[in-house]
Amino acid sequence: MKKRILAFTLVLAMAVFTFAGCGKKQETAKDTPDKAMTEVTLNEVAHSIFYAPMYVAIEEGYFAQEGIDLTLVTGFGADKTMTAVLTDEADIGFMGSEASIYTYLGGTEDYVVNFAQLTQRAGNFLVAREPIDNFSWDMVKNTTILGGRAGGMPEMVFEYILKKNGIDPQADLTIDQSIDFGSTAAAFSGGQGDFTVEFEPHATALEAKGDGYVVASLGEDSGYVPYTAFSAKKGYIEAHPDVIQSFTNALQKGMDYVKSHTPEEIAAAIQPQFEETDKETITTIVTRYYDQDTWKDNLVFDEDAFTLLQNILEESGELSQRVPYTDLVNTEYAQTAAK
Repeated sequence: MKKRILAFTLVLAMAVFTFAGCGKKQETAKDTPDKAMTEVTLNEVAHSIFYAPMYVAIEEGYFAQEGIDLTLVTGFGADKTMTAVLTDEADIGFMGSEASIYTYLGGTEDYVVNFAQLTQRAGNFLVAREPIDNFSWDMVKNTTILGGRAGGMPEMVFEYILKKNGIDPQADLTIDQSIDFGSTAAAFSGGQGDFTVEFEPHATALEAKGDGYVVASLGEDSGYVPYTAFSAKKGYIEAHPDVIQSFTNALQKGMDYVKSHTPEEIAAAIQPQFEETDKETITTIVTRYYDQDTWKDNLVFDEDAFTLLQNILEESGELSQRVPYTDLVNTEYAQTAAK
């Protein structure tokens, strides 16, 4: 299995150290001599333990079993991942599906269609400077929180939770969105903000250093949200239905694995993807995601989930008009893989 991580700026290169790892297991055509291998380039929005089922599928050789020789590229942002797909630098993208809505509304003729949903909860956590045993969201009023990029799923889900708890994101607190992706944890350690919203492994790293403490899971408090999905251009799906089906089959095997194995076993399986992180830390992070029911049983992107996504976009002021579910979601391949 070929993997390469692309960094676009110095800031993003710094993120590689945190998020990206290179696995040692190489599954290629020689491992499945009875199958003709098809080269597929997948661009992922970030390299994170949050996406464990995908890395299980890579490390357990499920893509190779399905005849796919996969090249994994990290885009470091949905905008960059979407650009890679639209310009044919990547065959398949893995990102928040809000990006497909923005592209569709932008008038792209060969727009991107979601065909498999991986995560069903947000993957970030609210981190405070001191432990809070009985945290409630009203505690963030009149504070400064290091947040995410406007229009991105992390920030929109965060604001969605605030509104669910009767908190006005603009009037009741200050959300600092000036810090680059991947740098908020360092800024928090340096004294900025009263709280910070962090993905793993940053949340656990802050706890390990004594610089912060996880007080809330955005995944638990937001409820089920279609956070990330796999997508490809409509034309690519129409031209390569067998590839999309084989790709989805491999992903489903990864989903089945995480549902039937312990966090310790999952951590061991994906450790080659995160060589900079020790197994104990990986296990801690996997356990957090495992306990909050992060991953779906199957990859079917339901219409109710797509409606909720558009509700969140609308409430955030990022949606100019509703888009048809049937245009932007194809469940055929996920339903077949789940049988």
